Formats: sequence, C-alpha cells, structure tokens
Amino acid sequence: MINLVLSFFTAVLIVVFAVPTIRMVSSMKGLFDIPDERKVHFLDIPRLGGLAIFAGFFISTKIWGIWTEASLPRIQYFEAALFILFFSGLKDDLVKLTPYKKLLAQLLAAIIIIVGEDIRIKSFFGIFSIYELSYPVSFALTLFTFIVITNSFNLIDGIDGLAGGIGLITSLTFGLWFNFNGNIGWSVMAFSMSGALLGFLFFNFNPAKIFMGDSGALVIGFVMSVFAIQFIDLSAGSGIPAPSIAIAILIVPLIDTLRVVIIRLVKKHPPFKADQNHIHHSILAIGLNHTETSLLLYLVNIIFVIIAFIMKDSTLASHMLTIFGIALILSFIPNFLFQQMKNESTFMKEQAVKSKKLERGEL
Repeated sequence: MINLVLSFFTAVLIVVFAVPTIRMVSSMKGLFDIPDERKVHFLDIPRLGGLAIFAGFFISTKIWGIWTEASLPRIQYFEAALFILFFSGLKDDLVKLTPYKKLLAQLLAAIIIIVGEDIRIKSFFGIFSIYELSYPVSFALTLFTFIVITNSFNLIDGIDGLAGGIGLITSLTFGLWFNFNGNIGWSVMAFSMSGALLGFLFFNFNPAKIFMGDSGALVIGFVMSVFAIQFIDLSAGSGIPAPSIAIAILIVPLIDTLRVVIIRLVKKHPPFKADQNHIHHSILAIGLNHTETSLLLYLVNIIFVIIAFIMKDSTLASHMLTIFGIALILSFIPNFLFQQMKNESTFMKEQAVKSKKLERGEL
C-alpha cells in the first residue's frame, strides 16, 4: 500500500513543479494552442502539458513500480511503446503530423506491446459462443482496441479539464481493482498516472493555464488501453463480464467516439475529420460552461462505473446491452435539447415578427 501512496504523490509533485517551467518555456518560444473556428477557447494557451504528465507518470512508475513474472516481466517493451507514442504526440504538438503518421506510430506501439509483452485480449468471454481466441484473431482485436481507446482520449480533449479528469477517474478505478486483486505492479502504474493527472488538473481545470496536447492525450489513451486489456485478461475465469465493465469504465471517451463516427458517416464526412460534434460541444451549446460540462461528464462516468460493478453478476450480453444502450441514448440527449432550444428560439422570433406586422397593420 505504501508504494501506491508514494507513487501517487510523487507523480503529483513532479507535475506540479514541472508545469510552471513548461509554461514559461512555451511562452518564450511561442508554443501556443492558437484559437480557431473549431476550438472553444479564445486565448493563446501553452500546449505542452503532456511533457509534465509523461514525466510524472514515467518517473514515479520507475521509482515505485514492483515488477514480477506475473506483472510486466519485460517492461522494456512497454517503455519503448510509451516513448514512441509520447514523441509522436510531441512532434504533432510542435510541427503537426498527418493523421496517417500518427496512426502508424500507434500501430507500432501497439504491436510492440502485443508481441513483446503478450498483452492481448485472449478470450471472447462467450460472445457468439466463442471463448478462447486464436492468436491472429486475438492480435487483430487487441490492435483495434488499442487504436480506438488511444484515439478516444485524444478526441475528448476539447475543453478544460475533461480528458484529464476522465483519465483520473479511469486510472483510479483500474488501480483500485488491480490492488484489490493482488496485481500490485499494475496498481502502482495506475496510481502513478492518477497522480500525474491530478497534478495536471491544478493547471488545466477551467480556466486552463496549459493544455496537454497530443503528447499527453495519446500517452493517457495508450496507458488506459493497456490497463483495459490487462483488466480483461486478468478477469478471465472470474465470472464477471470484464469486457463490458472495461467499456463502462471508459464509457465517456468510447461513447463519444462512437457517436462522432456515426454522425460523420451519416453526414458523409470523413471519420477522421475534426468537427464540433462531440458530446462536450453539444453540452456547451445548451448553455453549460466548461466547468459544468466537465463535472457533468465526470459524474456520468462515475455513475456508469458504479452501475457496471453493481451488475457484475449479470451475463455479458445483458451487461453490455444495458451499458451501451443507456450510454448511446444519453449521448444524443444534449443534441436533442439543443435542437428543441433552437426551434423554440426560431418560433419566438417568428412570433415577434408577426406581432410587429400586426401592430403596423400589415396583416
């Protein structure tokens, strides 16, 4: 337990001490996130917060991590994959990478983890009456999972405090589960990430003084994908619907990604084209501010985690259907409310015009 506490606070302190220096250097070098028509901030904000998150997580894990044959016996592969994701994100923050180059870096990092650490989804938990997966199927499914989760955190990094707060909730949940089940090495890693994100939130919560950039979002997403896959693998044979619980823990970024892809395909837009169709954009549109939107989505994520563990004795099919069904319906409610407000505003304007015409005797 002492390692968990020390890893958490070590990461917090590293980030808290690192961010002011990073902000100063970013200001001196003009390394800002410049507002444009797609973004919701209006000031030039330093965007290299991912440096502090990576440093806090990596250093704390190296100091306090406990590694055994059952817990990352070949940690060098994880470290290599993490560095690939971090430096590809950092390069994008500095000079911009094409989406295809970023995807290539993610694929390479995921392959290193799958082949080097053998971290992969090995069972289908009875879905379609399938249990053990062949290596090619397991490899492909795990690779897809890495890419989806990694990018989902990049996609929700659109307003102050959202990606960091959701990452904090997610990593703490995985960390507590790993600890209660005796996987202390994984728990230390999760608590290190939690500490790094808490330290970052001191500067990123509205009004943000720094953004995490791709160097932060990709690292967070990648580490969360490792946690999720390891959670699923370690839960095999336990009787709990692990894949569905993992989805519930990651529900906000995953459902937002699914929702955005659906909207873009319906509108015949490229799936990777940036827009303002994310859940947080819809919530902002109905009148909530950054703080309220982030806190609301934190609460939603926590509620789904609680529901998931309360329903842990359900079958995987019913569990997954419940989690996905509720989440998908909720994700479209802000859009529905915004359209209702828009229609009401249009109606009121039409009524005002009609009233003026009546007063002038034009009707």
